Amino acid sequence: MSKILFIDVDGTLVDYENNLPASAVQAIRSARAAGHKVYICTGRSRAEVYQNIWDIGLDGMIGGNGSYVEDEGQVVMHQLITPEQARRIVDWLHSRKLEFYLESNNGLFASEDFERQGLAALQEYTRRKGRAGAEQLTVRDVFPDMIFGADLYRDDLNKVSYVLGSYQDFLDTKAQFPDMENNTWGGKGEIALFGDIGVKDINKAHAVDVLLAHLGAKREDTIAFGDAKIDIPMLEYCGYGVAMGSGGEEIRAMADYVTDDVDKDGLYKAFVHLGLIEG
Repeated sequence: MSKILFIDVDGTLVDYENNLPASAVQAIRSARAAGHKVYICTGRSRAEVYQNIWDIGLDGMIGGNGSYVEDEGQVVMHQLITPEQARRIVDWLHSRKLEFYLESNNGLFASEDFERQGLAALQEYTRRKGRAGAEQLTVRDVFPDMIFGADLYRDDLNKVSYVLGSYQDFLDTKAQFPDMENNTWGGKGEIALFGDIGVKDINKAHAVDVLLAHLGAKREDTIAFGDAKIDIPMLEYCGYGVAMGSGGEEIRAMADYVTDDVDKDGLYKAFVHLGLIEG
């Protein structure tokens, strides 16, 4: 029976230096040839899904941690931060002297000093994922198409990520925006590196539910693949959940199956284990 596969991008499909394993490309193409549907399900907005990922061959995507759903080029759902909320967020982060970037399907828009202030956090994030050479990375290596110097008051935002000076910055921001979805990434609890702000009650599981309704498909025919805490609702919702070996402790503990690391052909090995493709 054909399955619907939902694959996180960073740490699952690609490593934290944006390297895409050839085995992952082979696995996805073989799975689609066998009749399975494949969607990426990512925190990235559409502008961050670069051509090499689309060139694999995909049925669509869920982006912005669930704010955007696309199937075969058709926009199924797109829930945006309101312009009023966007202005409040920008003004608040400026008042706290927290550098940030705005995530939109039209691009990533950096705050005035993000390239300098965000560098250490991005390097540390890569280092925590076990990648060599993290100290050589630049912001433009991580975000090659990031836009600098643009107007920061926008009406097309999926979410906003900001550099944490301390965990208290996240707690204060969460209290300031009870009408928004507030999360952290880059570490557990007080060792998080970034906060993010998005549309209330939006997550990957909700977006999968919306897409399944659009497809007329069943939840029990879904398989989710992820590596981070934010992927847990998706793995819990889907019929079967796979965690990457390089993933966090929490997602590995709750997954139905733990495969190898992303850069050790983990996605390919999981597809073979599940009988989606032949080894």
